[in-house]
Amino acid sequence: MKKSFAVFGLGRFGGTLVKEFAELGIEVLAVDIDEAKVSRYSEFATYAVVVNELDESSLKKLGIRNIDHAIVSFGEDMKSSVLTCLLLKEVGVPQVWAKAHDDYHAKVLEKIGVDRVIHPERDMAIRVAHYIASHKIIDYIELSKEFSIAEVVATEKIHNKTLIELDIRSRFGCNIVAIQRGNEIVVSLDPDKKILKGDVLVVIGRNEDINRFDQKGV
Repeated sequence: MKKSFAVFGLGRFGGTLVKEFAELGIEVLAVDIDEAKVSRYSEFATYAVVVNELDESSLKKLGIRNIDHAIVSFGEDMKSSVLTCLLLKEVGVPQVWAKAHDDYHAKVLEKIGVDRVIHPERDMAIRVAHYIASHKIIDYIELSKEFSIAEVVATEKIHNKTLIELDIRSRFGCNIVAIQRGNEIVVSLDPDKKILKGDVLVVIGRNEDINRFDQKGV
């Protein structure tokens, strides 16, 4: 069964989400108070709606009870962001995610029960920092304050060694969950599978363990 999505706030972040959902063939409801923004993204959204005032009545008219996942992206308008999230939680939307403008905004969103707070600028800064600091890490995504997923390029140091020989879990405390070799991605990993120089290793673990693996293990 396909999930349905709604994006509230069609600024740069919200508008890009709508376009990407469209590319993925996902139904998405796009909502904003700005008619020009709604018009701009109407060609990508399944439904694009101008809402002058967000309240419980207007949300019900949108059929929001049928939405599985709502993303609230009102930029610097903290009041609209918090109010919309509260209303979405109250009408029973299963998953409500919201973009935070700053740490204070994030704390308020967490207090009202938002399922996930998004920090686009901070998250991108973290990914860029890890990319610049290590010539082996090509992507880095925080799962929480403690855990992340990283894509690490295998070097000559571990070329032609098997996963069981490397024993990364016991040595570094993190796990290789997938290997990309060219266009092939392997997720069911055989312990005897050999890693080749240039393979992209998808590693999950605590942040400090991933950094240790990057510095000493690969």
